[in-house]
Amino acid sequence: MARARQAYHVQLSNVLITSEAGIPSNSDGSKQPSLRFAQGIADRLGTAGSGPKPSGQTLGARFEQATADFLAATFPRLTSIRPGDWTVRRIGDKSHPGFMTKKQKIEGSIYEQYEHLNDLESIVKERRQLQAALGNAYAIAPDVVITRKPVSDEIINRDEYLVGHPFSKYAAIRDAVQTRSLLHAVISCKWTLRSDRAQNARSEALNLIRNRKGRTPHIAVVTAEPLPRRLASLALGTGDIDCVYHFALPELFDTLESDPDVDAREMLHIMIRGKRLKDISDLPLDLAV
Repeated sequence: MARARQAYHVQLSNVLITSEAGIPSNSDGSKQPSLRFAQGIADRLGTAGSGPKPSGQTLGARFEQATADFLAATFPRLTSIRPGDWTVRRIGDKSHPGFMTKKQKIEGSIYEQYEHLNDLESIVKERRQLQAALGNAYAIAPDVVITRKPVSDEIINRDEYLVGHPFSKYAAIRDAVQTRSLLHAVISCKWTLRSDRAQNARSEALNLIRNRKGRTPHIAVVTAEPLPRRLASLALGTGDIDCVYHFALPELFDTLESDPDVDAREMLHIMIRGKRLKDISDLPLDLAV
């Protein structure tokens, strides 16, 4: 896990970039605490790149891909506690054989819990009054997803005979019942938490919860935001997001321990003690639950 985490930060060297003016790409240049905290993280990681800051869209895509690669390198290896045929991918990754753009707002319909959204999309397109009423309230366009393929009866019955006809005939885990992948987890990637980005993550989570038929997938947010106050705007509270994961929580913690901003340090402690903020290295293990 430590090696994968280090590789993750090395991959992010084209995302965590320090400009010629000494401003890290995840900081708010207008706020001194943000600059101090972001610089402290960059110094402790030692992997930050240098040069002009890429566009927000480019930063976001790179952050999503690095997070997907980290999860692909770690989560499927936890077979001792979470066996299964897993796929980890970033939506919008053109190199993936199942490439789909985020413009395809019913992305979730390819998963078992959300297949009914195909029918809903067809109905909404035919009736303009429904478009006005519903808008995109049912839209699901996540950043990174983890899916599990349904299992054959041969595998289920490997150790002893457990399932067959005529019972257990609606269980989605059986590929004899249905063949769509099960959506296991949805990870929203927010490089920073400016303006309304925190609330966007909540809206995405609520769409997943409200529109599913069956089990709710894990819903997590990964961010590089350095300001505890902004982290708290998303991390505090329960009911929509499982947890917020920081891309470098120990480095942020160490930075704040030596910083004079007592309020920021206490807010960080509250989120950690309250199990609302964890490190990226905790995410694969939490997804194994």
